[in-house]
Amino acid sequence: MSGFLDSVRCSECIDWSEKRNTIASVAAGVLFFTGWWIIIDAAVKYPQTENLNHSYHACGVIATVAFLMINAVSNGQVRGDSYSEGCLGQTGARVWLFIGFMMAFGSLIASMWILFGGYVVNGTADVYPGIAVFFQNAFIFFGGLVFKFGRTEDLWQ
Repeated sequence: MSGFLDSVRCSECIDWSEKRNTIASVAAGVLFFTGWWIIIDAAVKYPQTENLNHSYHACGVIATVAFLMINAVSNGQVRGDSYSEGCLGQTGARVWLFIGFMMAFGSLIASMWILFGGYVVNGTADVYPGIAVFFQNAFIFFGGLVFKFGRTEDLWQ
């Protein structure tokens, strides 16, 4: 019984290299959707401001803007391979990417602060709104990383 899957070779059946961009895009979309779905669920379940402060949604909005900023710049533009024109060129692309990552990390850290400072430390009976804010930002952050670094820029694949 210990070797019954030894004869199964799934990696030879499917060529993942042709579908790398598609798989990364779908995975990033699912992560992004899941993050927003969690916070929408929390907002519907806790409509009162006492349970879920509506200003906590700002973290998710900033994470979404960071997601768009990070993925608006291609890896070739950052390396300087395909982007030499424009107002700042390669340096501008790097600064734009850096600001996007700062916003993404900032929203993730702020969501942790909301979770622990607003719900865990205060001894609130129901911590689901804080967990929802954190998971929303975590899923958007990891979706942005998958979309940025999971795809290839080779046009022939």
